[in-house]
Amino acid sequence: MRWRPAAGPGVQLGRPRLPRSRRLLYWLESVGLRLVLVVLGALPLDLVSAAGGRLVRAIGPRLPVSRVGRDNLRQAFPQKTPAEIEMLLRGIWDNLGRTIAEYPHLLRIWDYHLFDDHRPARPRIEVVGLEHLVVLALDGRPALFFGGHLANWELPPIGALDNGLAVAVLLRPPNNPYAAKLVQQLRGAAGTRLLPTTMDSALTAVELLQAGGHLGLLVDQHFGRGVTVPFFGRPVQVPATLAKLAYRFDCPVHGTRVERLGGSRFRITVTPPLVLPRSGDTQADVVALMGEVMAMLESWVRERPEQWLWLHRRWRS
Repeated sequence: MRWRPAAGPGVQLGRPRLPRSRRLLYWLESVGLRLVLVVLGALPLDLVSAAGGRLVRAIGPRLPVSRVGRDNLRQAFPQKTPAEIEMLLRGIWDNLGRTIAEYPHLLRIWDYHLFDDHRPARPRIEVVGLEHLVVLALDGRPALFFGGHLANWELPPIGALDNGLAVAVLLRPPNNPYAAKLVQQLRGAAGTRLLPTTMDSALTAVELLQAGGHLGLLVDQHFGRGVTVPFFGRPVQVPATLAKLAYRFDCPVHGTRVERLGGSRFRITVTPPLVLPRSGDTQADVVALMGEVMAMLESWVRERPEQWLWLHRRWRS
């Protein structure tokens, strides 16, 4: 669906106009967010990252949404004690606070240049699998990348572009249209092309891949019209867009993992391309590929559970 330009935020085709009070609240939220980001951007990166983590770690566990996080953690790690669950939950909020505070500094974080003789002595980002990006930047073929809400999940497309590979990102925008515009401006300033999850963006994604482009997707949130695969031993519904596009264009699929190594230092790992299942049953192959994708994501989360965003309802049954 497209926004109606004349109507401004709050009106979408086929949807009722938001009440004036809601639009005013959204506008005030976006103004406050913009001011906070301006202040954060003017301060040193390490300072704002640490402060953001400390502040949100103190407040987050007291918020109602933490009940969802605790429940998810108990289901995923039934062997952990309540004290261990609380420790993980504080780590999750710490990572989220740092990620939010780092938004105005995304370009400063990414100071790794593959072909630059003047790289910093201690880059903030360690990269594993850069050779895959080099191949994709030169071969002219379409490719797909998948990841999850791990560590600072905004970094991979910026790093790809920094090394000559433009990757558009398909994602669901915030409900607040003013905040969505602000987030799009921030990501756009870092060079990331965004495709909001609408019918138009699906067509745009197809056109992008037809032209030999590259597309990234976050695959770790619930999608009621998706396919059902295991995740931490329980069924979850995930979007099948990644798998359907992979088979339609017969293109490579790479995982992109982000790990926070301490403070505002990270490791990004680009996996080798997955081997696409080819049983002859298209639907079964789509489910099998998404099962493999989620199994890989689960292994990443198990290694660093405090760095994944556990605060949404992952299991619905």
